[in-house]
Amino acid sequence: MPRQRTTIPIFTLAIVIAFGTPVLAQNPGSSPSPQSKCMEGMVMPGCPQPTKKEQPNTKQNMPGMQHERHDMGNMQTTVPQLPQGPDTHATMTLQEPEETEHKTGSNLPAPELLKDVASRPAMSLANFLELADQNNPTLKEANALVRRSQQKARQAGLYPNPSIGYQGEQIRGGSYGGGEQGAFVQQTIVLGGKLGLRRNIHEQEMRSEQVGVEEQTYRVHADVQQAFYDALAALTTVHLRQQLLGLALDAVETVHQLANVGQADAPDILQTEVEAEQAKVDYSSAQREYLKTFHVLAALAGNSDLAVRSLDGDLEKTPDLNTEQMLESVVTQSPTVKRARQEIVVAQARLKDAKREPIPDLQLRAGEQYNGEHVSENPLKPTGAQSFASASINLPLWNRNQGNVQAARAEIERAEQDLAREQLSLQQQAAPMAQSYESAKFEADRYKTQLIPRATRAYELYLKKYQSMAQAYPQVLVSQRTLFQLRVSYVMALHEEWRNAIALQNYMLNGGLHAPVSSDTPSTTINLPNASGAQE
Repeated sequence: MPRQRTTIPIFTLAIVIAFGTPVLAQNPGSSPSPQSKCMEGMVMPGCPQPTKKEQPNTKQNMPGMQHERHDMGNMQTTVPQLPQGPDTHATMTLQEPEETEHKTGSNLPAPELLKDVASRPAMSLANFLELADQNNPTLKEANALVRRSQQKARQAGLYPNPSIGYQGEQIRGGSYGGGEQGAFVQQTIVLGGKLGLRRNIHEQEMRSEQVGVEEQTYRVHADVQQAFYDALAALTTVHLRQQLLGLALDAVETVHQLANVGQADAPDILQTEVEAEQAKVDYSSAQREYLKTFHVLAALAGNSDLAVRSLDGDLEKTPDLNTEQMLESVVTQSPTVKRARQEIVVAQARLKDAKREPIPDLQLRAGEQYNGEHVSENPLKPTGAQSFASASINLPLWNRNQGNVQAARAEIERAEQDLAREQLSLQQQAAPMAQSYESAKFEADRYKTQLIPRATRAYELYLKKYQSMAQAYPQVLVSQRTLFQLRVSYVMALHEEWRNAIALQNYMLNGGLHAPVSSDTPSTTINLPNASGAQE
């Protein structure tokens, strides 16, 4: 007579071990004894209470994983500490019990890619921001642009160098036996205050570059904050995947025990082993996702060689923003808007200079020379020393710099329109981001205050009914799975809330490793110290 067996739904096996293993075999038709209603490790009416040594580990800790208890709404959750060693969970060789020689695969442990992380001190967001301020190359580049404009302003205001030279006329003297030879000094006198106006152009550009430093700082900080909370969410996912892996491995052992007493067969075992192997894959992928996000974070902080370590942060402590005020602040106080306003000031400085440039400079020349021509009254006595001087100025008849003046006016108009464009662009980006923030905030709050407490209570009620034999155990598992899925969704909502809040707080700026934009020209050949006093 073939043995009788009862098939337990495979998807329910993943969490069975969390509540102990019920009595698996009874004689059909026999009434259950009081002890047969008891589950190992479960406190139930009429059942013997386990001693302290026998209390089950309700945290479902994996080897090498530590947990801290935190209150998440009306439920207790765990915040992960990184694994400290490889998985040592007991495993079995994958095979079919009906055909023990039919091997279906080997049982390889899940890789522990983060086993050395726990030995290193955890880092907070403030630690990464400090590293970024010290090491991010784009911040140093932005400060170098400020110094470049500062020195160009200094160079633009330098006075032209004087010229000295030799002058000679009728050097051989001819039939008179004379000749004039001497030296001179020549100086250009810059009129119209043009030097001050030229210097002012670069001073205004320097102020624009200073705004650029602020802008680049927001870009770097925004990316570091985003990467930090990406990594923190990934670390939480590692913890969740590790919990699932522990449950899946426990289910594999349980289904083999069920098979030993005729309660499971080969399809049950194979399906459970598939779920366990998939849990190993998911756990490995979660670890690699954390490694990826941590390396991105380290690169933004300017230290790509930083060893992977745990993070010290609170995913639930989200900022409380007034989105209407944030939208107004983004449009009016953003460094991008400040820079666009400063570009208008730079263009106005160029117009002032262009209007003054037609004013000619005064050329002064003076010298002393010796005249060897003999005096008519005394043929033996030369004329001797004599002085000379000259002054000249250009006449602005045809070139009055009129083209550059009109070009400067057009540049002012362009800068004004660019300011309007930047403000509209920021509003276009910030408005949807503000709505996304509000949506994620509402969703996270609902999960914490409404969904998770209800799911927790439903699970408790189903468990209580099962303990009194008034509810089937699969319904308990379904309620627990629902609770777990809500916790995962809650973490995702918190992550989304953080991302939107960070974007709004940093004026929609990003690109922490993009080269800072300069409003100054890269040329360093302004006002060369030569006779022409070249201007760029």
